[in-house]
Amino acid sequence: MVVLAEEVPMSEPNSHGQYCPISRAMEVLGERWSMLIVRDLLCGATRFNELSRGNPRLSRTLLSKRLRQLEQAGIVDHVDDQYLLTEAGHDLRPVVNALGDWGAQWQFGDPAENELDAELLMWWVHTRLNFSDVPDRRVVLEFRFADHNDWFWILNDGQGPSICMHDPGFGIDASIQSDLSTMYQVWLGKLPLRTAIREGTVKATGTPAIVRRLPSLLELSPMAERVAAAQR
Repeated sequence: MVVLAEEVPMSEPNSHGQYCPISRAMEVLGERWSMLIVRDLLCGATRFNELSRGNPRLSRTLLSKRLRQLEQAGIVDHVDDQYLLTEAGHDLRPVVNALGDWGAQWQFGDPAENELDAELLMWWVHTRLNFSDVPDRRVVLEFRFADHNDWFWILNDGQGPSICMHDPGFGIDASIQSDLSTMYQVWLGKLPLRTAIREGTVKATGTPAIVRRLPSLLELSPMAERVAAAQR
């Protein structure tokens, strides 16, 4: 019997046409940007603008579409102006961690130039600062990336850390200077901060009490310990 092409059942859009749990998962999570959105939600982002700032090459239109898809799949709940992971979403943490472990072990060489975004790095850094040792004072950290001619300031006050594109004018407690590639590698656990300071690839100057605390102030990426483990 000859089966005409138009008689062959067509799969749904984005369907692999396979009854397999991996296939079903990939139909939800295999879309471009979906796993990075889940990554950021697992790291504590809950608002649209936070997700947008953490993925600057993702258009806001496509971000909206991906969030709707994740909501339809039961991974995200949209409550007021927040996007909150459901139980199914939280259960993706070991999957994301496993992807990170594999990537750190097998796909994580030196950064390419098109992966270096100073503003994105500063956005990540400002979400992972621990000022608990200096709770009762304003702190200003200055970051200089001479190879990209970029300067940033992170101001911590009663409202929490915020990024400034201009000197906020309160005095600099610590100035951190390096090339952008080095700071990325410090942030992601490939290069210990103390080692970078000792070798001079990162220079830290300023108020001694704050400079001494930099390794504890900068909590680094949630993936840093896994990247460091992969380097051993």
